[in-house]
Amino acid sequence: MKQSCRTAILSDGVDYETIIGLEVHSQLLTMSKMYCACSANYASDPPNTHVCPVCMGMPGVLPAINQRAVEFTIMTALALNCSIPEHAKFDRKNYPYPDLMKGYQISQYDMPMSIKGYLVIDIDGRKKKIGITRVHLEEDVAKLVHRTSAEGESYSLVDVNRAGMPLMEIVSEPDMNSPEEARLYLVKLRAILQYLGVSTGNMEEGSFRCDANISIRPRGTREYLGKVEVKNMNSFRAVYRALEYEEKRQREVFDAGGKIAQETRGWVDEKGITFSQRSKEYAHDYRYFPEPDLPPLSFSRQAVEKIRAALPELPEAKFDRFVSQYNLTSYDAGLLTDNRALAGYFEDCLATTPAAEKETGKKAKTISNWLLGDFTRLLNSTNRQIWDSRVKPGQLVEMIDLVEKGTLSGPLAKAVFEEMFETGKPAGAIVAEKGLVQISDSAELAIIIDKVITDNEKAVADYRAGKEASLTFLIGQVMKASRGKANPAVVRPIIVDKLGGN
Repeated sequence: MKQSCRTAILSDGVDYETIIGLEVHSQLLTMSKMYCACSANYASDPPNTHVCPVCMGMPGVLPAINQRAVEFTIMTALALNCSIPEHAKFDRKNYPYPDLMKGYQISQYDMPMSIKGYLVIDIDGRKKKIGITRVHLEEDVAKLVHRTSAEGESYSLVDVNRAGMPLMEIVSEPDMNSPEEARLYLVKLRAILQYLGVSTGNMEEGSFRCDANISIRPRGTREYLGKVEVKNMNSFRAVYRALEYEEKRQREVFDAGGKIAQETRGWVDEKGITFSQRSKEYAHDYRYFPEPDLPPLSFSRQAVEKIRAALPELPEAKFDRFVSQYNLTSYDAGLLTDNRALAGYFEDCLATTPAAEKETGKKAKTISNWLLGDFTRLLNSTNRQIWDSRVKPGQLVEMIDLVEKGTLSGPLAKAVFEEMFETGKPAGAIVAEKGLVQISDSAELAIIIDKVITDNEKAVADYRAGKEASLTFLIGQVMKASRGKANPAVVRPIIVDKLGGN
């Protein structure tokens, strides 16, 4: 595949390109674990309370395939434009590690559930296709909790709750050529998983995890200088920073005449560096062989097409519709559709709006401005999600209607919305309780304006001398004196008339 590559020209004149491939692991939103009946809803429960002989790896136990996890994997593969083979199988991936009690992981090797897909990202105003090698299904491992005793000795505890959780792995082709492309790929991929409803996509909680393979090579050559895998990144920002650091580190090593070791490195977010963990394994190190306790899988074309037909509207299609149907800008549509819940809230707001207002796009733009502005600001500052908000879609639209009718001014609307956000009260009730109705009566405003003119002789003189900015100042003083209730559209012509302006 032809690649457009990020270029770095070092002091010796060598022209480099960066090559990045990503492996994403996503826990699936099933009711039970992958190969046993233990509940998958373990996040808030005490350690080692969602366990059984199967997920603890006891001798003689038999796993059973979670059908819903298989369906979720096929859904994701189809959404990523993958081909679904007629047959797939599970394999044992052997490696000794404390978080893998039975000494092997049930995964997929040479016959995965899907192959050869792609995902399209937008980078620098152009579309770029990132190849998807495969989407396959495996089980998650236990969680190691590292502690230090009062005497300063380090030790680790094992929480088996996570062991056996359905884990979907999405492997990209090495088609990304910069940390920004990798970040955009992850944002797009997570949005797709959330739209499908197969994963929360929460990186902080570990339900969406990324390992990155990065290497450099002189432009025009085919051989990598040394492939490095980077782990322990728990946010999009961390992925970007880790790849940026590693990209620079590799160039400096090679430029200094060194050799880039093929290894696994961990990311230390606090220090902004990667560190060597171990030499890089190859597939044969895992000694894969077919899982003898699970039957091969077969997928009929009818079953696959039934799953395809049931796929929801995905982010890219929703983006195109928001632009064409609601006349939103690409920027606004992109921000709204990156988050399934936000896009759903937006359309729930429009569902309460008369058709004539929706067709003009004006109401859609106003709703979008509130969602992407004050609403998002308050959600972020309180660490809430939009589905937890006390403000229901109809209440937001009601407040917007009060502004459009002239009942509320812009500044008052912000204050009213903040109280709605905290209390859940409708805008009309808050306006009535606090007497926040906008003042549009000319006679009432003239009294306030006369006092402002009297108290601000210099600003009046400056305005009459041709300083237009003084008019803005005087309008602001009227707004302050009226406690934000004055209608600015009515205030301006009254001041101009009283001062004999244009």
